[in-house]
Amino acid sequence: MTAIEHPPRSLLYVPGSNGRALEKAPGLAADMLIIDLEDAVPADRKDEARAAMRAAVTAGFPGKRVAVRVNATGSAGQTADIAALAGLSLDAIVLPKVDKPADLGPLRGLGTPLLAMVETPAAIYAARDIAADPATFGLIAGLNDLAHELKLPDGMDRGAMSHAIQAIILAARAGGVWCFDGVYNAIDDAAGFAAEAAEGRRLGFDGKTLIHPSQVDPCNIAFAPSAREIAAAEALVAAATGGAQRHEGRMIEDMHVAAARVLLERAGGRSS
Repeated sequence: MTAIEHPPRSLLYVPGSNGRALEKAPGLAADMLIIDLEDAVPADRKDEARAAMRAAVTAGFPGKRVAVRVNATGSAGQTADIAALAGLSLDAIVLPKVDKPADLGPLRGLGTPLLAMVETPAAIYAARDIAADPATFGLIAGLNDLAHELKLPDGMDRGAMSHAIQAIILAARAGGVWCFDGVYNAIDDAAGFAAEAAEGRRLGFDGKTLIHPSQVDPCNIAFAPSAREIAAAEALVAAATGGAQRHEGRMIEDMHVAAARVLLERAGGRSS
C-alpha cells in the first residue's frame, strides 16, 4: 500500500486454519483479504494456520490486497507468526491489541505497512500517538474487545461506545492515516449490517472489517459513492472557479472542490 492508493472498502477476515475459506477467497469481491492467525484460529492449530497462510500468499490472490493478522505483541505466538511472514509480499500486517506505540516494535523492521487495532480503553487514550507513529498506516476499531473491556451489559452497543468510536476516527485523521470500522457479528442480519455499514461511512470510516463473505457486496455498496453523490460532485467540480462562490444555493470553497475530486477518483469518475 502507498499513500496515493485509495483505502479498501471491505476488509474480510479469512481464518488461516480454514482451507476452504482460503480457496474461495480469490473469487470474492473484497478489496482486502486479512488472513487471520489470531482470534479465528484455535490455539492447537496455530502452526497449521501459519503454513496454510504461507502457501496461500505464495500462490497469490490476483487483484487483491492481502494482509495477515498476527498475534498480539507479548503473546506466545507472535514470534512464530513473524517468522512465518519472512519473504512474503504483503500489503499490510494487522496487529491486534495495540495499547501504545511501543506495541508496534516487533513489526517495525519488516518494512510492511501496519494496521493497528484499537481494542481497549488504554488504546483509546493512546490512539492519537498510535496513529502518529511512522509505522502506522491505519487504525482498525476492535469493537468486540472494546465492548468486553468496557463491561457493556448489552454487548455490541455502538451508542454506548460512540465517544470511543469517534476518538478512533479523530486520531486517524489527525495522524493522516486510514481508519476502518469493526465487524458486525450477526451474520444472518442483512438489514442490520447494511444499517451499520451506512452509519460507519457517515461517521467517517474509510471501510469496514468483515467476518463473512455475505457481507462483502453490501459493504462495497455502503462505502461507494452513490450515483447522486457522483452527479453532485461532477456538477460542483465543473462549476468551480476558485475561492468561495455560490453553487446550487450554497457556498462552496476550495476544500469542497477537493473533496468532490477525491470522491470522483474513488468512484472511478473524472475529476477534470
